[in-house]
This record gives sequence, C-alpha cells and structure tokens, in this order.
Amino acid sequence: MTNSFVKKILSLLWACFFLSLLCIDHVIAQTPELIIQTPSGLLKGLSSAAGGVNDFRGIPYATAPRFDMPVAASSWSGVKDATKFASNCPQAARFNLTEESLNEDCLYLNVSAPSDLRPNEKLPVMVWIPGGGFVGGGSNLYKLERMAHDGRMVIVSINYRVGLFGFMPHPAMDAGSNGDLGIEDQREALRWVQKNIGAFGGDVKNVTVAGESAGTGSICQHLASPEAVSGLFQKAILISGACLQELPTLKQALATPIWKSVAHNPKDLNRRFSCPVPGDANYSDAESLACLKKIPVAQLLEAQTFEAGNSILSFVPVTGNKTVPRSFKNAVETGNIVKVPLVMGGAQNELRLYVGYDVLGDNANHTKYPANLENVNRYYLPAFYGADQKTSQKIIGRYFEGAQNPKNLNGATLGSMLSDFNPHVGINNCFYLRTANALNGVPGMPPIYQFEFGDPNALVLGVGIAKGSNPGFLLGAVHSSILNYFFPNLSNTAAIDAPNLSPASQNLGKQMTVYLASFMRDGNPKAASQPIWPQYDGAKQNPSSNKVMFFSPGNIHAYSAYGGTQASSKAGHQCAFWNEIYPE
Repeated sequence: MTNSFVKKILSLLWACFFLSLLCIDHVIAQTPELIIQTPSGLLKGLSSAAGGVNDFRGIPYATAPRFDMPVAASSWSGVKDATKFASNCPQAARFNLTEESLNEDCLYLNVSAPSDLRPNEKLPVMVWIPGGGFVGGGSNLYKLERMAHDGRMVIVSINYRVGLFGFMPHPAMDAGSNGDLGIEDQREALRWVQKNIGAFGGDVKNVTVAGESAGTGSICQHLASPEAVSGLFQKAILISGACLQELPTLKQALATPIWKSVAHNPKDLNRRFSCPVPGDANYSDAESLACLKKIPVAQLLEAQTFEAGNSILSFVPVTGNKTVPRSFKNAVETGNIVKVPLVMGGAQNELRLYVGYDVLGDNANHTKYPANLENVNRYYLPAFYGADQKTSQKIIGRYFEGAQNPKNLNGATLGSMLSDFNPHVGINNCFYLRTANALNGVPGMPPIYQFEFGDPNALVLGVGIAKGSNPGFLLGAVHSSILNYFFPNLSNTAAIDAPNLSPASQNLGKQMTVYLASFMRDGNPKAASQPIWPQYDGAKQNPSSNKVMFFSPGNIHAYSAYGGTQASSKAGHQCAFWNEIYPE
C-alpha cells in the first residue's frame, strides 16, 4: 500500500468526519427541542439559540375539581411535551380585548431559563403571578424569554383559578380555604417551584414572587399569611396594587353573598340555569353547591359577568380564614407579616385606562360614559369616592377649579385624579405610598424600594385598549402598560402580537430589568452607570419621602411622589390633600 493511497484514504476519512459534524450541527440547529429530567418527570421543551433561553410551557403543577382545594400534580412516566402553552383558567372576554376560556383543566405553569447555564450555577427565580382583576388573565399572555436572558434569571409564570371558580365564597365550601381557592393554587405552584426549579438552574433559596394588579393583590395576601408561606419566597416585587386596600372578611362575604345572585337572579333575563338559594323549598347549602358544580362553565361565566356589572372588583380574596388569617392592615399593626425585601410601585396615570374603557363603552354593561361634568357627578365620583356630595364637590373644586364650571375636565385629567387617590380601588399612587409607609413602621422590616413608572409614550392602543379603538385623550403610563417593558409584545391575547416598543422605551425596559435582576440577586436594585435607587424611607410620621424612583426614557431619578406635607400642596400626587379627606 503506497503512502499516496494511505493519504487519500485518510483524507476521505477526515472529510467524512467533518461532514458528519456539519450534518450534526445542522440537525441540532434545526431541532429546537430539548429534554430535561425534573423530579416530577422528563420534560420536552424548546431551545432558542438566538434568544439564549430554554422554554418549557404547559407544565402541570396541580389538579382541582371545581370548588375544591388544589392537589399537587402527580409525577409522570415517559416524556411530557412542554412546548405549548396550556389554556388559561375559565374567564369571560372583557374590554373587547381579552379572550374567553372555558377549560377548567388549567393549573399549569411555564418556565424560561438561560440556556448557557454554567456548572453548579444557581440563578435567582421569579415567580410571576398574572393580573386580571381576579376574574381574568393567565400565564399564556407573557413572553418570558427576554427578561430571563437579559436579567439572567429563571422565570416561572403560573395560572390560577379566577372569578367565581377561585374567589367566590359559598357556605358549603371548606371553611379553611373558602373564597380563596385562587390563592391556594398560587401556593401549590410555589411548592412546585421548591421541588422542581433546581432542574432548570434555579435557586430554591432565592425566589422572588412578582406580580401586577391582581397579581400584586395576591402577593399582599401571601405577605399577610406568614404561617402559610414560610420558606416559599425570599423577596417580592409588587406592581400596581395597594396592599392596604380593605378586602371583605369571609364572614362579611357570606353575609352579603354574590354566590346567591350567581346561583339564581330573576332579574337576569338571559340566565339559562337556576340553583337553589335560601328560601327555596328543601334548600340546603350542600344541594346548592352540588348544583353549581354541574352547571356548564359558559353559563356560569354569563352569570358572573351579569352580577359583576361595572365593578372593577366583584370577585376578590377574602380574609379571616385559614388561607388568609388576617387583613393586611392587621398584619402590619401586629408585625405578623412576611418580612422580605420589597420593590413596590405603579404607573403615573393608572386609571386613565379605565376611564378609556368607560368612554368607549368597553365595560361590563357596554355603556359609554364621556368624561363630562354630568357623568363625573352621576357615575365617576360615586363609583370611586362614594355618595357624599360635599366630598365630591371639594374634590372637583380642587382638581378643576370649581364644581359648577370646571376647567380642563377631560378623560386624561379625570384619569390622573383617580390615579392620585381613591379609597375604593387600590390602584392609585397615594395608596401605594400609604402601604410602603405602613410597612416601614414594622419592626425588623427589610428594605423597601419604591418606584413610579412614567413613560408618557407607553404603548396602550392595541394592547390595553382594543385594536381599532381610541378614547380620544392622552393615555400615557396607564395601568398594566409597564408589562411590555419586561414581556415584549404583550397584547392581552394569546397571540402576543403587540407592536414593539419605541427604541427609547425598549432601552428603558432594559434599564428597569437590570435594576430588578440586581434586586432579585441580592436585595439591592442597582444598575451600572444609572442613578442610585435609594432605599425608601417614608413613614406615617414622615410620608413625603423624596426617595421614590421615577422611570421614564432618559429621565430616571428619585423624587417625592407624595408631594408636600401641607394639604394645599399640589406637588406630586397631592397625597396630603387626600389624606385630609380620607385619613389613614
């Protein structure tokens, strides 16, 4: 055998070897699926080389028959497909925007994690609790990849039961969890995280619960229940929700029950069912609940929508049971609260969004309420401030220079007023500060970092407001508009197809992500080459702290969101004025 022949053979072998590598590389590049072992079983997920993340979707964490406690999902044999989102929990479409779901098999979660995990690396974990007014929302609305990659964290988004399925007390339900099944779902998800998240690179000892709106309202209930959530999380991020908003006790909820109206309301001419209520022949609590368990989901949702009417918060968690033993106010006053570092805050003009819905008629009763003096007196003021005429006139006089001939009254200015403060919907800036000030009075409370989101060019039309609709006034930084800065293309639909933010707004999202990722790592939100985010030091005795971090493109700074300490001050959100009318 000649040397030249041997060389030819070796050349062919090397060529085949390199070609095989190229073929393997090509196959890998074209096969985005991956399989990992978790304590619950094997999962097949998606790997994005371009995005640098691994995604696992539609993972079962619990099961729950209607109106019963959740039970941890069983382990499985074989490989479970986790490449597609599961459906959200039962809910009606709202605001001409969100989507209906009729599927009660809905207790699933999603995980996104960086794909370049180093050996023995443990990443901070965010458990995202979606908002939706406790009647809607769900985990399939959020792209988690960007934040997981840019913040180098593991993110878990969860479903939980909403509306009458998760937050409707009934006298025949188990007293320990009655009215709070949605909260129990969330805790079951947190227990799943403790068991399984290490398989995705997450640190079970560094879990941050985070949420917006009803997601934050849920976290408030967890914070007020330390005996029930011990060890499940170590930090919390609360966006657009005031924990001090008063919620009904279980006793109060059963005394003025919405379940009776859901079960049978003769005023609802479109009702397709009737379940027993007190006063009916041979009524019993057990018979009533048994009937409600048999009614089709769609019919229950129709009744729920009718009974909720135009109220923002008809179905909410209750306190005074085993799930949430005490109110948040009582938890603060007694110090019986989960003491973890907190990031808290909301949007500058939260409730302009809801004024937009009412102006457009995209509300539960499909009635248009233009922002004029007649509707302010007849609808807006009673809904948000109550029926006292003297109080109402004082408020109009303050904000519009006269109750009879107001100036500059429009949807934007009305929405800003409601966003400064109102006592009935805990989505407002002065209420956020009250919550932080009260928490700062708890002995041994870790640091609180307060913020306000104020991008005037936040994307709202086609995202928070249905495509093709426009209320005709400046919206700006409204309720839920911050979400697109962390979860791109959020459209409040499963399509996740909203336009990209402007370059300036995208850059703000990256900056905010850096701050939050730092907070999740070590409890201190910091970002290189960015302003220092000071620890919030407001308290009841000194409410006008100038250490609220304001976030807007090219304009990140600390300021006093409270305003001056005198009621005459019109700085910030005029909280001293509101505190004089509605004392803490």
